[in-house]
Amino acid sequence: MGMVKVIFFDLDDTLVDTSRLAELARKNAIDNMIQHGFPIDFETAYNELIELINEYGSNFPHHFDYLLRRFDLRYNPKWVAAGVIAYHNTKFAHLREVKNARKALIKLREMGYRLGIITDGNPIKQWEKVLRLDLDDFFENVVVSDFEGVKKPHPKIYQKALKIFRVNADEAVMVGDRLYSDIFGAKRVGMYTIWFRYGKYAHRELEYEEYADFKINDLLELPQVIEVLENGSNKEVHADR
Repeated sequence: MGMVKVIFFDLDDTLVDTSRLAELARKNAIDNMIQHGFPIDFETAYNELIELINEYGSNFPHHFDYLLRRFDLRYNPKWVAAGVIAYHNTKFAHLREVKNARKALIKLREMGYRLGIITDGNPIKQWEKVLRLDLDDFFENVVVSDFEGVKKPHPKIYQKALKIFRVNADEAVMVGDRLYSDIFGAKRVGMYTIWFRYGKYAHRELEYEEYADFKINDLLELPQVIEVLENGSNKEVHADR
């Protein structure tokens, strides 16, 4: 078994508390639109926005324009602006790291591990999160799928990351909240995998659970889990402690 040299992290809902932030931002956006005369009640408007986001994706640039269309309302730039402003103000004011993320990263760096990020998404948006939370110094490299042209769980994104760090798969660990894209994806190329049960994926995609070498509920468990992994003990040892 190779010595672990690099620990890769997913970004959203692994290091950055994304889901909670997005929900708050959307609620505040609808609130602000209503305050400026948008004639739909909160519940109805919010549910329609969620449906729209599920259909068009969260990086779609016209959520609020389309929201008006869906209610057969005439285009009103004031309402759209109210939504956009509240959305961005919330994201700006409430961006948080996942509990204990920084502490865990400090500890892992002290232990001598090299750290990286493998994330899907818009490269500018992903870098913005890393820089705003002042996490960039921890990571040697941030690999963003949309920049590389291949999405998790495709083996190529993981192979690209291993190549950038010049390590073999069995010298790398992947930590992430999604069993399918993070855990199954990394396992397929031969990396060690640690499933962080957090956020909205804590109980989803369980058919891929067998690909997780370890499961954790708190990032502060990482140093201990990686020591167990390094010593070649099996996962039962950790589970029974």
